[in-house]
Amino acid sequence: MLTNNAAMQQVYFLSGLGADERVFRFLDMPFCKPVYVPWIIPLPHEKLESYAQRLRQTIPEAHPLLAGVSFGGMLAVEMAKADPQIKAVIISSAKTRQELPRWMHAARYFPVYNCIPDAWLRAMAQRCNWLFGAEKQESIHAFHSIIRDCFVPFNTWAFGAILRWKNTIIPGNLLHIHGTADKMLPYARVQCNVTIPGGKHLMVMDCAASITPHLQSFLQLPSNDRH
Repeated sequence: MLTNNAAMQQVYFLSGLGADERVFRFLDMPFCKPVYVPWIIPLPHEKLESYAQRLRQTIPEAHPLLAGVSFGGMLAVEMAKADPQIKAVIISSAKTRQELPRWMHAARYFPVYNCIPDAWLRAMAQRCNWLFGAEKQESIHAFHSIIRDCFVPFNTWAFGAILRWKNTIIPGNLLHIHGTADKMLPYARVQCNVTIPGGKHLMVMDCAASITPHLQSFLQLPSNDRH
């Protein structure tokens, strides 16, 4: 029986581009102690791979359990590549550059996102819920709140780092969960381990009940007896 949160296994959560730990608030995780990894400041022109390894240094455990959404999943892939003893779950994400959509490959050569004012980017993101896919009213409110609070310069760097990402290696120590209705990272382009029917890009919020058992099982976390 697990009754003391301090005795539970820690799981380190990496949020998506423009998001923070609020994106994980709908997951029911009595079986672990979630630790939300804060972003560090990227170096000028830093690649995603380099940033992932610097961020890894902020995690104190030798072989941590990771869970990453979208951009956070890509960082988890790079960390898992470097350490085969890490276990990582990625949600609504991509493992290699081949799994990125075609429009992202085109955007690499036309980086107009660098020229758009911060306020415009926030307004555009809030009006593009169809792309992110938050459905429930509580999820939509949380999504809009996250967008209002996001640090646009970091997001601009992160988006550019994704476009320049060249990974072709799929580490064997991870589980990829993806939804069939993801418009940001289309399901047809990824090879996932677990399919969530109808899941959209923000399914970590709207389909949390379907995701949590896979997270617990793959990371081999024990059930928590609440009684």
